[in-house]
Amino acid sequence: MHITTVDWLIIAVYFLISISIGLFMSKRAGKGMNDFFLSGRKLPWYIAGTSMVATTFAADTPLAVTELVAEHGIAGNWLWWNMLLGGMLTVFFFAKLWRRAGIITDAEFVSIRYSGGAARFLRGFRAVYIGIFMNTIVIAWVNLAMVKILTVMFPDLMIFGHSSFNFLGI
Repeated sequence: MHITTVDWLIIAVYFLISISIGLFMSKRAGKGMNDFFLSGRKLPWYIAGTSMVATTFAADTPLAVTELVAEHGIAGNWLWWNMLLGGMLTVFFFAKLWRRAGIITDAEFVSIRYSGGAARFLRGFRAVYIGIFMNTIVIAWVNLAMVKILTVMFPDLMIFGHSSFNFLGI
């Protein structure tokens, strides 16, 4: 597959539109942390909650779903549908409560709900566990998926490709 001038033009226009939207919205969201993270609390709770679930879908999702279906047949879809269903149920049960509490993060919820040394330990543990270990795994997983996709789409442009991930042991 060879990329033509028209293909590059479409890619450039897409990035130009994406960056323009980002710059325009950053001016609106630059008023404070609530505006940036929570859209100024103007979104309905169900849209804000659904967007949290939507953030779990990335370049790796189609690859993971394909693998599940290949290994388990069409019934393998239930494995990820359960995660989607669980995420959406969480939205409908907890999003209203979080909005009413006026919090931004789950760590803030822990600090409001609990106190003392145990609460400080929980916040610190979650920060290290999720911030360092889990995010490293997720970022590596998504980057590996992106490399697999880009290797197929742009084989001539891949300088490092899978070899760099093999070197890193991923």
